Amino acid sequence: MLVPTVFERLMLIASETGNAGPFLGLIERIVLTNFDGLGLIQPLMRALTAANYDVATPIQLQAIPLLLTGYDLMGCAQTGTGKTAAFALPTLQRLAATATVTVPAEAGREEGRPSAGPDRRGPRPIRCLVLAPTRELAAQIEKSFTTYGKYLNLRIAVVHGGVSQMPQTRALQRGVDILVATPGRLLDLMNQRIADISNVEVLVIDEADQMFDMGFLRDLKKIVAKVPLDRQTLMFSATMPDEIKQLAKQWLFEPKHVEVARVSSAATAVSQSVFHVSAQNKPKLLVSYIKSAAVTRSIVFTRTKHGADQLVKILVSSGIDAVAIHGNKSQNARTRNLDAFKSERPPILVATDIAARGIDVHGVSHVINYQMPEVPEIYVHRIGRTARAGATGTAVSFCAPDERGSLQDVERLINNTIEVNESLNELTLSATQQSQRPTGGGGGGRTGGGRSSSGRSGNSRGTSRPRSTARSGQSSGGRGPRQRKSSSGNLVMN
Repeated sequence: MLVPTVFERLMLIASETGNAGPFLGLIERIVLTNFDGLGLIQPLMRALTAANYDVATPIQLQAIPLLLTGYDLMGCAQTGTGKTAAFALPTLQRLAATATVTVPAEAGREEGRPSAGPDRRGPRPIRCLVLAPTRELAAQIEKSFTTYGKYLNLRIAVVHGGVSQMPQTRALQRGVDILVATPGRLLDLMNQRIADISNVEVLVIDEADQMFDMGFLRDLKKIVAKVPLDRQTLMFSATMPDEIKQLAKQWLFEPKHVEVARVSSAATAVSQSVFHVSAQNKPKLLVSYIKSAAVTRSIVFTRTKHGADQLVKILVSSGIDAVAIHGNKSQNARTRNLDAFKSERPPILVATDIAARGIDVHGVSHVINYQMPEVPEIYVHRIGRTARAGATGTAVSFCAPDERGSLQDVERLINNTIEVNESLNELTLSATQQSQRPTGGGGGGRTGGGRSSSGRSGNSRGTSRPRSTARSGQSSGGRGPRQRKSSSGNLVMN
């Protein structure tokens, strides 16, 4: 039986009271310098050491002990806070504790062969499903699982669009324990009877709010309807709008809540400013700013794919190396451009919001909002590309007169007035011009980019479909004490 650590005991007490705050100060003084107090198994600790991971982040410190005990979890954390490790490490530990030995159907049991668990004839079933909104994020999550699980006998695969299906099909046919997927490609594979998610034990929905914004709600409902009700479900979101709270009520069973930053708050290590500029002067301002500022690695965000390509042409014609990444680019082109961006001499990366949370590159010095986002939460996701892992960064926004409404929405969301950047005055609007009422349609608000309302999923966790308490399919008949498995495989009463 796994003996709970001091940290785990404190966090469980904190979770029962519904307020972890008073305990965090004590915990920080005891074990918050590394992963040693979290109860992780030795193979995971070896992998963390090999990856030079020494200090656990707040989301990891709060989430890992709860997940090791078997709770469902609703996590709210800004991008770049280490939440992938927060769900990957306990998931790997859970699956390793009950790992299966896969034996070809035609083969017999070899005498004396070591066994990590029960025999299973045929390919390994998918036991953990991680859903991510973008190809880049899915690939990065798969890479993280592979890094942390390098000393475990678990197979990990990723499936997403933009590339040939055949290698993904072969991987699934060989059998995988952990599948990271984008919703569209997974549904395609499910409809072809290539991907079977009927044995999933852990379901992870990452970046839930972006899934909602990108229109994946219907796909998510179809997928969730096919996984067993008796599962551990983890949902992570950088923001927590009411729609996401409703989904959590449907899909999570008595979840614990972990929040390591104020909902929709911008990273405090990011220096934010705004240029008030006419739309026609934006290209000149961008070129001048990049050439005058100490830009080492920068992402420029624009609203449209066509606009991203046009902006690359403008930068290149001005002697600035630049590449674009957006949904119309092939996966090979996106990967090639991202690799260039990660190099020692990176080009300016011009991106649409599909990449806002799919890029995990350290050392981004500047994020430039060439156009204000129509949905204010996207601003937080954009500027979260800089100031990662304890670093500092700069975020500047170009606000045209018809975008002032969007700027005001952002300032209301982050509860802060963004400072006006007074450099390059020859290209920006004067205070008098800024105060003039813009002509034409307003660029602010949520029109055209806001969330649409949606009904609840038919696969609700309500009383109409009570959650079973065992894999055998027995119905609980009500909301009695729930049995859950800890990472050691022992049953724990809720």
